[in-house]
Amino acid sequence: MTPHPGLAAVAGLIGTWRGEGVGQYPTIDSFSYTEEVTFTDAGKPFLHYLQRTWSPAGAPMHTETGYLRVVEGTRVEFVLAQPTGQTELAEGSLVSSADGFTCLLASRIVNSASAKQVDATRRRLELAGDILTTHFAMAAVGVPLTHHLASVMHRD
Repeated sequence: MTPHPGLAAVAGLIGTWRGEGVGQYPTIDSFSYTEEVTFTDAGKPFLHYLQRTWSPAGAPMHTETGYLRVVEGTRVEFVLAQPTGQTELAEGSLVSSADGFTCLLASRIVNSASAKQVDATRRRLELAGDILTTHFAMAAVGVPLTHHLASVMHRD
């Protein structure tokens, strides 16, 4: 199936990506993890997204799902749901390059009544050929926006 023409700038994401990451935050001990991300073409002007992480021992850690939408080839909307009680609407710039793109996304967060308080997030996704790099910052539980996660994944 040929991806929707509106997805041309991000079509290189389609498939499964896997790699290693590291996390830190002022309220927790630093940690490492394995991350797997899958972007699926739905035949519409968006990609379905599924992310999962595991500890070095193989225990499940985090998961999230949602949709990546491209707006006029220069902006991205990333609509996400997390089982920790947050929904996230991340929006920002999309800058294409010869072998991929970079997008910088700032989020609005809605927390469920039982969730830990997350006030804001920032995401950076960079695709360069067969390497997908992610950076994630978060303002949560009284801590201002600060780096939390980084990963480097390769096409599976």
